[in-house]
Amino acid sequence: MWLFNRKGSSGFSSSSTAEEVTHGVDASGLTAIVTGLVRPESILIDEREGASSGIGTETARVLALRGVHVIMGVRNMAAGRDVKEAIVKEIPLAKVDAMELDLSSLASVRNFASDFNSSGHPLNLLINNAGIMAPPFMLSKDNLELQFATNYLGHFLLANLLLDTMKKTAHESNREGRIINVSSEFHRYPYPEGIRFDKINDQSGYKKFQAYGQSKLANVLHANELMRRFKEDGVNITANSLHPGVIATNLFRHNTSLADDNPIRVFLESAARLVLKNVQQGAATTCYVALNPQVKGLSGEYFSGCNLAKASSMAKDAELAKKLWDFSMNLVNK
Repeated sequence: MWLFNRKGSSGFSSSSTAEEVTHGVDASGLTAIVTGLVRPESILIDEREGASSGIGTETARVLALRGVHVIMGVRNMAAGRDVKEAIVKEIPLAKVDAMELDLSSLASVRNFASDFNSSGHPLNLLINNAGIMAPPFMLSKDNLELQFATNYLGHFLLANLLLDTMKKTAHESNREGRIINVSSEFHRYPYPEGIRFDKINDQSGYKKFQAYGQSKLANVLHANELMRRFKEDGVNITANSLHPGVIATNLFRHNTSLADDNPIRVFLESAARLVLKNVQQGAATTCYVALNPQVKGLSGEYFSGCNLAKASSMAKDAELAKKLWDFSMNLVNK
């Protein structure tokens, strides 16, 4: 990542790590929900090495390191327990819990939110990190295109169901709540019309990477519409979106055609690491937006490389954001 270590106005860069951007932050007393353990950009490259390789896991670890009580919303509870044990082994005083959450199922989202709201825990931070990337056309349990359902709609419903708890926490603690939607630079490359409101489940026109871009565009629009509503209601909660970067892990783990010491393989892996992030860097922007005091009061913004960045013009379309909100409410209330 030395090609991208130029620091921006924040004092950080794409090479900064999650620990670096939260250095000196005391987040004791905060509670966060982090969804997902492995990001889709990691899956694209390493074909899911496991929960311990994901930036969701690194996000949870660093938040816990800074004193946050972290609740991980995970589809695989065995993986969640393994991550919890690993974090507590490294940080004995860490407060980490795992709760079952399948973002592709609206029923699972409702069960998770109900259980959390009933627990009596406060909620300061909601980090919508979970996602899938570019699978063949599939429908969710609710008969919705899987990427739109998992990457966006599940998080939309989750945020709505947790809002009362977040508002109460912000009011009683007098501390700013933060919602972070982990989007992607792929938000710039959706279908030509952006959100295919009338063709969400159109298998004949399905393009897996454009469908991914559509879901990531929806993440940015969602954060922007939340910002508008929070400001209108005078709520002390911010909503932002971000691009975490693309993660270089074990690029050739499933490629048996190139031996470990093959010169071509060695060269390609070395070259990739000049332009791709490791897991510690991949979690940095999320942790920066979640905890760094520089971000206080900023809402409806898009971040990349631990700095403010510009989202696409479509992502900043307020009317499109409102239309997506209404469309989403109809889907989750069916």
